[in-house]
Amino acid sequence: MVIGICPTVDFAFKCVFGSPEHVAVTIHFLNSILVGGPRISRVEFRHPFLEKTAVDDKLAVLDILATDEHGRRLNIEMQTTLPVGMSKRLAYYASRLYSDQLLEGEQYADLRPAVSICVLTKSLFPICPELHLDFRLRAATGHLLTDDLQIHLLELPKLRVTAENVRYASPIEQWGFFFLNVQNLTSHDVARLFPDHEFSEAAGVLQMIGRTPEQLALYDARLKFQRDEAAKLDGARLEGREEGREEGREEGREEGREEGREEGLRQGKLLGRVVLLRELLGVTDLTHAELDALTEDELSAMADGLQTQLRHRGQ
Repeated sequence: MVIGICPTVDFAFKCVFGSPEHVAVTIHFLNSILVGGPRISRVEFRHPFLEKTAVDDKLAVLDILATDEHGRRLNIEMQTTLPVGMSKRLAYYASRLYSDQLLEGEQYADLRPAVSICVLTKSLFPICPELHLDFRLRAATGHLLTDDLQIHLLELPKLRVTAENVRYASPIEQWGFFFLNVQNLTSHDVARLFPDHEFSEAAGVLQMIGRTPEQLALYDARLKFQRDEAAKLDGARLEGREEGREEGREEGREEGREEGREEGLRQGKLLGRVVLLRELLGVTDLTHAELDALTEDELSAMADGLQTQLRHRGQ
């Protein structure tokens, strides 16, 4: 029988990665992400997710907060939508995770690294091919200021691993495949496809959700909530983009800088500005569909770069 529970639903995600009873799974996942740093062998959850309290917690599902033996403060979360200002949100929470450590009388030297890990079912940076994006404080020349603030993104749409080669893929690719496919696998499939026992343990947690009525009810509620929120967001974006595309093409040719009040209108105007600049420069490397898939931040950066090219060409 297939497992049938999707780990990208936040309730299931926290059952798998936020429970002291399955800390080995969390440690394996963290070590697959934080390659190159000190290896983790112990994690303490700051707000443990316990099955006995899950029913009382209802739908108040939080991110997973933990500390490792190196003193690093860790935040792990699952995101199935890309709300407005997602990049700023990631920066804000990572900064809070860092700054909230310092109490009155303590020194800056006492601060420990803050690491935020976000698994995304949609790409925030679709043009970048990397499955794992690692953000730190660096100069434009590449010089590192500090490792104390880290934001790691695992963008699942970029996974290129298949069932035929997942066993020989990197651990981070294996987790990506697990997130996307485990609900359609059996426990026997998991044991056959993945070399490490932590994947079978994680699959067992998902199976237990499906067998426990109270847990299954909470899972179904969160699944419905995530689908409803995604549908609302997609609908708003579609409506906004259609409106913004019409206004943006007209206003973008005249100004190209006016900011809309809603995300869709804002993106539409940026799209209009980018289309105009690309036409002026004769740039044809991306199709309209590819441009339409870009985020607001990416469109803004592209528009600025094109404007600079146009300015230099006129000099």
